[in-house]
Amino acid sequence: MKKGKLSVLESLIIMIVMFGMLGTMMIALGMTPQIPILLAFTLLLFYGRFRGFTWNQLQDGIVEGVKPGIVPMIIFIMIGVLVSAWSMSGVIPTIMVYGLEILNVRFFLFTVFVSCCLVGVIVGSSFTTISTLGIVFMGIGHVMGINTALTAGSIVSGALFGNNMSPLSGTTNLATGIAGVDNVFDHIRTIAHTAIPSATITAIIFLIAGHTTANPNMSSVHHIINALNANFFVSPWMLVPIAVLIICAIMQVPAIPTLLSGSITAIIMHIFINHPKLSTISNQIMNGFQLNSADKKINSIVSGGGVTSMLSSISLILVALTLGGVLIKMGVVENLVGKMKQSVNTPGKLILTSVLSAIGVNFLVGEQYISIILPGTTFKENFDKQNIQPVYLSRILASGGADINALVPWGVTGIFISGVLGVSPLVFIPCAFYVWMNPLLTVTFGFIFGKNYNKDKVVEPKINRQVSEQLN
Repeated sequence: MKKGKLSVLESLIIMIVMFGMLGTMMIALGMTPQIPILLAFTLLLFYGRFRGFTWNQLQDGIVEGVKPGIVPMIIFIMIGVLVSAWSMSGVIPTIMVYGLEILNVRFFLFTVFVSCCLVGVIVGSSFTTISTLGIVFMGIGHVMGINTALTAGSIVSGALFGNNMSPLSGTTNLATGIAGVDNVFDHIRTIAHTAIPSATITAIIFLIAGHTTANPNMSSVHHIINALNANFFVSPWMLVPIAVLIICAIMQVPAIPTLLSGSITAIIMHIFINHPKLSTISNQIMNGFQLNSADKKINSIVSGGGVTSMLSSISLILVALTLGGVLIKMGVVENLVGKMKQSVNTPGKLILTSVLSAIGVNFLVGEQYISIILPGTTFKENFDKQNIQPVYLSRILASGGADINALVPWGVTGIFISGVLGVSPLVFIPCAFYVWMNPLLTVTFGFIFGKNYNKDKVVEPKINRQVSEQLN
């Protein structure tokens, strides 16, 4: 064995052992993800030293692995602040009251999905959609007695569809840039060919699932509405922080100042309306809002948020990205992705291999941006050689890269969703139907229509051509 250089077989064995260890400890033994990932990192670190990598090289891998997660971790903290600010001020209770008064239980899941789709397109951020609408819908769903997994799945599906179809989305623009697409709207028109059919199928599933849901206890719903009105200032004025958030997103203000603007607006309104002590606000921003009413059920529904509520998720991101950074530094990821590159000689095989590569990077590294960048730069040459338009590569990077990250329990997006919605990844992952459907259709269309994806001729199904014309 050559010191400091791993073979493809060695890299494959490392991957199999690592996934076997993580799967056994997290799923079979029910351990929290941080410990299995930390153990895998420890074993990999010492194995890397045994194979000739210096401590400085491995430490550089750690630093490089953590770098892409710094901004998401700050965003996590800002979302913790936002949730606490919106709870204490009455923003979230106001939306819940209006939602409970308007929403029909049989159309609840369908409405959640469509609402998250629309808001996701407007704000261009699945994180923002999930941390605002998502929290509200989870609370309403709980009151209505809707299955938690289905509620979370409809939120995640809608948020990621919106993220795919928004020109403001960071991952959409990254995929466009990596693939070499000149216009982001060309990418959106192309991903619409798979995203819209996937969203349509998903909407039908949630519509059917909603109609099989039992009617809620309306006396309980009315009790919750009365309790919210009694404990909070419920008014259309409390929708102002949401308007501020949407305006910032439309103006393409970055995520961190956008979230801060929404939080500060809510806190200022809270001060003028409720006159709390500044020390109380400070404590609630740090530790989360806690309602102490006589009704324990309403207390549990509206309490939460705060910086500390995100620390567990941030620690998981840190250890996951640390593991991913060492895997990259040791060449494990490059070996496996590079080996896959050699076996593609048709458009269908190239698209399948690119999607599998993006999925593999997601599971190995747990970071959505790396799952776009690494496969994109690796397979771009193959797309050029087969004369395939770059919009088909960007579609793969969005669906197989950015989207799939939500299905990885230790992925940044998966961790975020779990922390914000308060559900285990194993609960929402099976019901995030859109996230499963979009990459599947991407691969299927690749085999059926891939030979017509060249730069001179593009043939898609008639329904998709009609969608493209409408987007034009």
